[in-house]
Amino acid sequence: CTLSYTYLLLNDPSLCPGSDALLPEPGQESWGACVEVDSDTEAVATGNFKLGCICCKRRAEVHATASVDWYYMKVPNTSFVQIYSFRDITMGPQFDKRLTWDGSENSTDLQDGSIILHNVTTNDTGHYRCEITRNLTIHNYCIRTYSQKNFTLTVVEKPTRPDASIISEVMMYVSIIGLQLWLLVEMIYCYGKISAAGVAQRESMSVHTHQGWWAINRILIAISTLA
Repeated sequence: CTLSYTYLLLNDPSLCPGSDALLPEPGQESWGACVEVDSDTEAVATGNFKLGCICCKRRAEVHATASVDWYYMKVPNTSFVQIYSFRDITMGPQFDKRLTWDGSENSTDLQDGSIILHNVTTNDTGHYRCEITRNLTIHNYCIRTYSQKNFTLTVVEKPTRPDASIISEVMMYVSIIGLQLWLLVEMIYCYGKISAAGVAQRESMSVHTHQGWWAINRILIAISTLA
């Protein structure tokens, strides 16, 4: 995560909220791999946008509970104010009924704390912070960790394409045109070779035909002389 540190170590697991639910159950389903991906930073006005926040637990075998809180700072910089708390609790009139949970489901051991921002407006431009507080229970100890991710969101009227995408498309068209020109040159070259071979063959056949008629003519003259 962007920032992560441990700030509490207790020898009484009951002091961690939800620690009773951390005991492993027989046949408990294993979790898949977790990959941290940064959130996108450009949203299109009037559409929906996913505020991404993935913070993986380093040791999968350690049971935990977690909570997620989202904060927003308007540009120019003022101060961060809380806008969302896991789960489905929206704070502040600007985001009222426009934030929905899109993170981990059916688990209190949250790896994904993403939310969806609906009906994006230009007023949503600013800095966003996702904070994940995780309570880990290891034997008789409770370890509480704190992690946060920060990014700046820009709202545009219509989507813009990155330079790499434009360059890739231009190179694709250049390659297609180049291959077509090369194929055309190859076709002209092959046609020239075939045409030249045809002319040579016709000339050879003409020579052989002429020689044949000359031989027949000589035979006829010899026959007429003998007669």
